[in-house]
Amino acid sequence: MPIPASQPLPPSADSAAAPAGGSVTDRLVEANRRYADAFTDPGMDARPVQKVAVVACMDARIDLHRALGLELGDCHTIRNAGGVVTDDIIRSLTISQRALGTRSVVLIHHTGCGLLGLTEDFRHDLAAEVGQRPTWAVEAFKDLDEDVRQSMQRVRTSPFLLHTDDVRGFVFDVTTGLLREIDPQG
Repeated sequence: MPIPASQPLPPSADSAAAPAGGSVTDRLVEANRRYADAFTDPGMDARPVQKVAVVACMDARIDLHRALGLELGDCHTIRNAGGVVTDDIIRSLTISQRALGTRSVVLIHHTGCGLLGLTEDFRHDLAAEVGQRPTWAVEAFKDLDEDVRQSMQRVRTSPFLLHTDDVRGFVFDVTTGLLREIDPQG
């Protein structure tokens, strides 16, 4: 009998297999057990080898490391809905640069993004539904290129970031896998 997702797995010396029909999380935990069986500590430092932080959308269609030819340890990867540069992205970039040595920032939005055409009405509808106003903005956009430019500008003008001279923005095409660079000036 499957264990309900809301209950923790019972401790067991032989609990390597997820229950038949288990939840997605059960399957992920099982995959992790198999991964850990063959895992060897690579002895890496937390500082990215390439000294780059990549900010991208959380879209499941983008295999960021493969798309950019990156290996484990090469970069910091920071993802959110839309790849939008929010206060939390600036927080992560600040830590990445000041504490962990990154110097370059790559921003990646993509075609077919769920934020395209969404409006702040989403936030208002959510507030009406749950009875509490979200403290965050949706950050929806209608123009991919312009939003990438806005994201580049937010990074370049942040007083918290040490390195703002190597900030580049791109749109990833989810049908071809190609990046298209965005001119910051338009």
